[in-house]
Formats: sequence, C-alpha cells, structure tokens
Amino acid sequence: MSDSDRLETARSEVTEAFERYERALVANDLAALDGWFWNDPEVLRFGITDVQVGFAEVQAWRATATPVPASRRHTSRHVLALTPDVVCVDITFTSDEQTGTGRQSQVWQRRPEGWRIVRAHVSVIA
Repeated sequence: MSDSDRLETARSEVTEAFERYERALVANDLAALDGWFWNDPEVLRFGITDVQVGFAEVQAWRATATPVPASRRHTSRHVLALTPDVVCVDITFTSDEQTGTGRQSQVWQRRPEGWRIVRAHVSVIA
C-alpha cells in the first residue's frame, strides 16, 4: 500500500469514527462519548468555558455537561491525515439554541484499542 493510500485509509476511518462520535454527542450517549476519548492522564479538552486535563476530568465534566442541542448541524468539515496514525478533524457548527458559529477541532490517534481523541477544542465566535 502506498503512503497516499495509507493516509486516505486513515482519513476514511477517522471520518467514520467522527460521524459515530457526533451521533453519540447529539444522543448524549455518555458511555460512547467516553469510549471515543483516549483513557489517559495526557488527554486534553478545551471547552467554551472549561478545560479538562486527563481522562478522569473529561469523563467527570461530560457527566454534568448540558447536552448539545438536537438541532446541531455542521456547516463545514475538514479532515486531514497527518500520518497514517494521526488525523485532525475540524468542523464549524450551528444550532437553533446558540448564537454564533461553533468551532470544534480534534486530534485523533490510532491507539492499540482503536482511534481515539487525544486533543479536543471547542469554541464559539459571535
């Protein structure tokens, strides 16, 4: 398999995983959401008004966070495979319940247990 084929395979795999993550996010499926994050003290998530360092903090925050609105819709999506084992996903989104445009960036890494989010950032611009 060529290098470009390996990158395209990684891109496709993460695109599929990201879509499953998003379905879990809108459904507020906490177990599935926890499963997509790397279970490690080094995982990092920057939220709109919060930050979590380590899987335990991500999990605790998610358990008390307000679920995302069912009306959430993507307005753009970019998926870039940096290596066959590291892929970045960047989206913009809106919903009927929010003002402004949301932005979400994730770094996914192929781990022995499968693709996992190792870094995440969410913000909103007016």
